Amino acid sequence: MKLRLLFAAVSLLLPQSLLAQNGSTFTNIIRQVQLPDGPDWDVGVAVSGAVLSPLAIDPGVARFELWTIKATPLTEYLLDSRYVGTYVPLGNLKVRSEDPYTTIPRTRADRPFYVDVTINGLLSDAGAPDAAKNIKFLRHVQTYGAGGTGVSINRDLATLHSQVMMTQNGTQTLTYVVNEVPGADRAKVRGEERFTLFSLPDYQVAAGSQLASQFIQIWPVADGNLAGITPNQMIRFSVPAVTVTLNDLYPSSHTYAQVYKGPPVLGTTGTIVPGSSLLINDTIPVSRVLTLSNYDAVFDQDGQWTMELVTQTPFGLERMHHVTFQLDRTIQMNSSVTTVE
Repeated sequence: MKLRLLFAAVSLLLPQSLLAQNGSTFTNIIRQVQLPDGPDWDVGVAVSGAVLSPLAIDPGVARFELWTIKATPLTEYLLDSRYVGTYVPLGNLKVRSEDPYTTIPRTRADRPFYVDVTINGLLSDAGAPDAAKNIKFLRHVQTYGAGGTGVSINRDLATLHSQVMMTQNGTQTLTYVVNEVPGADRAKVRGEERFTLFSLPDYQVAAGSQLASQFIQIWPVADGNLAGITPNQMIRFSVPAVTVTLNDLYPSSHTYAQVYKGPPVLGTTGTIVPGSSLLINDTIPVSRVLTLSNYDAVFDQDGQWTMELVTQTPFGLERMHHVTFQLDRTIQMNSSVTTVE
């Protein structure tokens, strides 16, 4: 019976290890924290599977934490946790967004996200202790600050945004249309929101214990600018050099400048200007400055043209900036012909 209890406790946590990063730059561990006074024990784990608990948990209680550790720069991320005891309700959290990246859930400042909350084991008996009838659901928010990435952040400084009691078993999905990360410019906030399920205090753990916790990173909306060509400019002969300024490109994005004949029309597929294509596959936003020159070959005729700066992200294709101009590279000569009679 004891072995069954030990194995089951860790198996509750491991399905969430799909969130852990696979690769040589990440190390994944499960940390068993004996409550109320320790000791703690770490066990290395793969991306998925099951392991035996290294320490006994009965007759006491224990918390199992899933950590992934990035080598460069050295950064620890607590992905999930579970609390196991003689009688405690079970809670699970899953944070989702439109971005399929799963190592750490993330989204953009202007996009919604979702939290699936699953609770089992709550009792409806009026005589049962409060810890068996209620689970506390907390929402914390924290900014990374201007240009911050969350590395070495002190999560103890996060702000408690809200807390409610959950009294029903089952699964419910909470939809958050906008984030609450602090910041005056809502399009440019960067930080995280953390959601936690806590048990209430009982005779085993006086302060209660964390049943599950997950967070989602919020990254700013990108912006960009094209400089070097002015609106409605008449360009003769060679096209001028263009400076492309890109700020806060989403960690998964493809950004480029394109040209097409005629006025600006959203959704038009044009010709990508050589040297402007920037593919980002990172964990944090990226800013760049590019210089485009010697791109005359993308224009196959004279007339009105539009240059457009666009970015493709998990949220769709969006225009950041555009400029429309006139191109006239035709050489005209006026002459007269005379004859001598």
